[in-house]
This record gives sequence, structure tokens and C-alpha cells, in this order.
Amino acid sequence: MTVNPFKPTAGAVPPLLVGRDALLAEVDEGIQSGPGHPARITIFTGARGTGKTVMLTESGDRAMAHGWLVIDESASPGMLARIGEAVDRLLEGVNPRARRRVTGVSIGGIGGVDTELTPQLAEGVRHRIGRLLDTLEKDGTGLLITVDEVQARSDDLRELALITQHLVRENREFAIVMAGLPSAVSDLLRSDAQGRVLTFLRRADKHVLADVATDEVHDALVATVTANGRTIATDAARAAAEATHGYPFLIQLVGFHVWRAAPDGAISLADVATGVEAARERLGTLVTDTALADLSPRDLEMLRAMAVDDGPSRMVDLGTRTGMSRQNADTYRRRLLDAGVIEQVARGHVDFALPYLREHLRSR
Repeated sequence: MTVNPFKPTAGAVPPLLVGRDALLAEVDEGIQSGPGHPARITIFTGARGTGKTVMLTESGDRAMAHGWLVIDESASPGMLARIGEAVDRLLEGVNPRARRRVTGVSIGGIGGVDTELTPQLAEGVRHRIGRLLDTLEKDGTGLLITVDEVQARSDDLRELALITQHLVRENREFAIVMAGLPSAVSDLLRSDAQGRVLTFLRRADKHVLADVATDEVHDALVATVTANGRTIATDAARAAAEATHGYPFLIQLVGFHVWRAAPDGAISLADVATGVEAARERLGTLVTDTALADLSPRDLEMLRAMAVDDGPSRMVDLGTRTGMSRQNADTYRRRLLDAGVIEQVARGHVDFALPYLREHLRSR
């Protein structure tokens, strides 16, 4: 049996990364261009399933291809201590020509997640990174740190931003790439605390991961299928591409289930119909329910009012349906925009940003 090439798992790198070449080329250019390039501080944001974690992984791969070392982390408590421990491990036997990556380091005897952040710790991490860079820069390489799940209330993230600011001012061979949900990134950049650091972060290269063009999805699906020894009918390939709505996670999910629906190797339009239905059910469990779980009752009320419409909704209609004042309706509109659940499609009009969310809400 031929192994299914599609990877509908959160954070898994797909066989073909569709529609992200230009963004990754910017990161690659930043690594090669030297200190001061704007892409050396990059933030990827977007709704769940748009491929933020994959972009971090790919950014790390690009850096390692140029001989850089990479530390992968998430903005959970103890992050700065874990980064310090990762730097220590790299310092123990650093070989700039060997591609090395450190992920999820824990602190010996502590566990890593409850470590208290202190000014001494922050200063110590900055000093240790500097010592590592002293070694790397002699060989023309540097260090990339990737941070997933950024959040406004992370003291560790603020300290890492301050460390980054110092390293940038010192023209070090250092880069940082971060990723987070729109609401988390917006809260981080809007926060008033430690304004000097956050002003620095606001100048980062910020990229919103949008949906992929249908033609690009079509070509990627066909290329993946044929490269793995199968065929797909012309009408089937077009139907599968359109069913993804250009949503990156759904591209992999549709591809995975369509592949499973065609055991004989030739994928037909009927196989696509079967696979798309299975993919839609899984999307509801894996992405949609998770996104809705983070919302308040009033957020959900606004979404249910939107689900009445077959297309974009007028804000004036949503206010009437929910009984909200114009001001309250606008507040919840902003909340849902920040959460990446809806999008502004025209003045006074919004629509769902997650594919099949309308149908999901109607079914409930």
C-alpha cells in the first residue's frame, strides 16, 4: 500500500508548502543579508490551521541550511530559562558547521515550566547568547530562535524581546521568528507595559497568513498525487481544490481523506466527494470546535446571527438580531476579528474566516 503523502497534523510540514514561498524567501534573505535586515525579526499570525507552526519549522530549516543554529520554543512559563539551558548545551560542544536544532529543553531538576523569571536570569541568558554568538560569528553563522504561541501576558517573552533589542543594536548574527493567533499578537503589540520594548516589536516584519489561491492548491494537489504514483481526474482535482477554500490545514485534510477514498489508485470525482465530506467532519472536531471553545457566549451569539445569512452579513442586521447596540456590536466584531474567526469583507460587512463555520453553526 502506498503511504498517504498528506499530513493533516498540527505543525506537521506538508510535502508541498503551498503559497508561502515568498514569505519564506524573505526570512531566507534576512538570514543571508546580515544584521539590520527587517526579516530578522518576523511575526507570523493567522487563524488556527493557517500554518503558523509550519512556518516556524521551515524558517528554522532555512537558517540551518546556512549553517545557523536553531532553538525552537513556545511562549509558556519558563521559556527564558529553557532558552538559557539550550544555549548552554550548544556552548558545550558548538560546531557551527553542524546543523543543530534544540527543541523543548527542560531544566534539570526543575521541570522547566515553573521557573521564576528574575532580572538576573534575563541578564544571564543575554550574556550566554552573546558568548554563543562570539563563537558562531567567527565562522560566519548565527543563531535563530523561533517562538510559537506568543501571548501578551508572557513576562519571558517581554524579556526575550528586550534581549533581542540589545542584540540588534549590537549588530549580532541573530534572528527571531515568532507566531501566534491574531488576538494574542494584537494584545502583545497593544500592551502598554514596557512600552519601549513593545515599540521595538511593532517594527517587526508582521505577516498575516492568508488563504492560498485555488489555482495554487490545484497544482499542489495534482503534483503531490502524481509524485506518489497515483492519478487524479481533471474534474476531481478542481473539485478538491475548491473544497479546501485555500485554507492550509484543509488542503492537507482534504488531500488525506481523498487519498484514502481511492484504494485503487485512480482518484475520481466520487472519491473527492467522499473525502471532502470526511474532511469537513474532521475539521469541525480538530479546528472549529477548538476555535469556538475560546469564545464568550456573546461572541457565539454574534456568530449564530451571522450564520443566518448565506453570505457576508451586514453589521446593522447583526445588531438587530442580537439586540446589541451599535457600540457593543462593534466591540464583538473587533473581538472576533482579532480571534481570526471572521473577516471584514467590505465597509459594514463581515463574513466567516474559517471554512465551513457557517455550516457547522447551522448544524448545531
